[in-house]
Amino acid sequence: MGNLSATADDILACARNLVIAGGYNGFSYADIADVVGIRKPSIHHHFPTKADLVRTLVSRHREDTQTALAHIERQVPDPLEQLRAYSGYWKACIKDDSVPFCVCALLACELPVLPAEVALEVRAYFRAFSEWLTSVLERGQQDGRLALTHSPRIEAETFMATVHGAMLSARAYGDPEIFGAITDPLVDRLSIRQ
Repeated sequence: MGNLSATADDILACARNLVIAGGYNGFSYADIADVVGIRKPSIHHHFPTKADLVRTLVSRHREDTQTALAHIERQVPDPLEQLRAYSGYWKACIKDDSVPFCVCALLACELPVLPAEVALEVRAYFRAFSEWLTSVLERGQQDGRLALTHSPRIEAETFMATVHGAMLSARAYGDPEIFGAITDPLVDRLSIRQ
């Protein structure tokens, strides 16, 4: 994705917050115009349709996630600690309310009503994240650091579903501590005690 203007970045940041707060149909361009302080035609200049806006948002989220996961791989060589770093990122975001929910996880709940181009990007996020998790779990199993009950692919899907479900539980209970109460034992279960 090419570089976007500062205004487009502001629009995307606002759209992310609005999607996280109320889903795809929970906001309009008028809502964004009020928050960002621009007119609706300016938003249409950058993103002709709401589907264009949210597709770009999801695409950027996927790219940012891939960059963050690559950073984790460079900084944290141990597969078990990579899983802890990933879940720790979300634990911190949920606790400080900076990013209380993964935008793709939230939009996945709305797949039946999303425009096709947005749904395509959401599915691409899930595939890429699942592939990364599978590779981490495979390496951890090969290195003798992780004990898997099922195949790395199934364990990856379980991990992903549990992390996203923990976000939902933290939101439902209004308690950010719930996230760690669910995800910490998940990571511990995968660990082979040395």
